[in-house]
Amino acid sequence: MGFGDYPKEYNPAVHGPYDPARYYGKPDTPFGQLKLNEIGAWFGRRNKTPSALMGACSRAWWRWQHKYVQPKRCGMAPFFQLLVGSMTFFYVINYGKIKHHRNYKYH
Repeated sequence: MGFGDYPKEYNPAVHGPYDPARYYGKPDTPFGQLKLNEIGAWFGRRNKTPSALMGACSRAWWRWQHKYVQPKRCGMAPFFQLLVGSMTFFYVINYGKIKHHRNYKYH
């Protein structure tokens, strides 16, 4: 699958219009329905290539877009989610500088 192409599992005659938030591969047991002894086999069946990882990120992005950003009345949720995400990101990247400014009771 090249950049901008449909997934190889997608068939317009079967699936209808293309939805970027849908996985068109073979369905598998959802992670929430697994038993503890099945987790290793479940991870073994995952496709671990960079293109599969980018496809999963793309589907997550489009699911978030369809749920929070693109509805007719979306509200303030996507803005607060981006705000909290950016605050967390900048805290993590600046943690090395912040940790030197701790106040201790006893030195």
